[in-house]
Amino acid sequence: MARCMMMASPKWTMEFEGTEKFDPSEPTIFVSNHQSFMDMVLIYHLPWKMKWVSKRSLAYIPVMGWLVWLTGHLTINRSSKTALKKLSNLVQPLKDLVPVMIFPEGTRTIDGKLRPFKNGPFLLAMEYGFKIQPMAIDGGYKAMPPGSKLVNPNVDFKLRILDAIDPTDFDGLTELKEHTRELIGQQLKEIQST
Repeated sequence: MARCMMMASPKWTMEFEGTEKFDPSEPTIFVSNHQSFMDMVLIYHLPWKMKWVSKRSLAYIPVMGWLVWLTGHLTINRSSKTALKKLSNLVQPLKDLVPVMIFPEGTRTIDGKLRPFKNGPFLLAMEYGFKIQPMAIDGGYKAMPPGSKLVNPNVDFKLRILDAIDPTDFDGLTELKEHTRELIGQQLKEIQST
């Protein structure tokens, strides 16, 4: 389905960097900025499978929702107090070396700028020692700005995987979270300037 969606425009291109930085022998939580629905489509082109955390409302979209349920991805209600508790369902897959994908902004950007990060993935990493693998993605906002009913036919999608981060190198959750956000922000600026 992801491959088909990337054929929406013959002028769309995809560029991937840093795929060799992922170590499949380590329990890994991938975190990325979130520009639009197209981010998921781009990430699905990576050469490994992941378990996803997505907002509950996606599960009610025809076809997309069915795929979310059938493939066993985790859906959470962001406004619920039990959302953080549900993330514990990811512990066993991570221990089984199934990487997990989480957008720490919680939702896509409205203005193209990086939003504050939520605690969930970093709490999980700190508690169990799982590696955090940051990714910077660009192109989704340009392809499908929020509220637009038109798709931009000329977009270069770029995905850059950064070095994994060991949570034990940090004194606390806030330091880990802000460091990760800063790294993604720097890479995003660099990608957009080239």
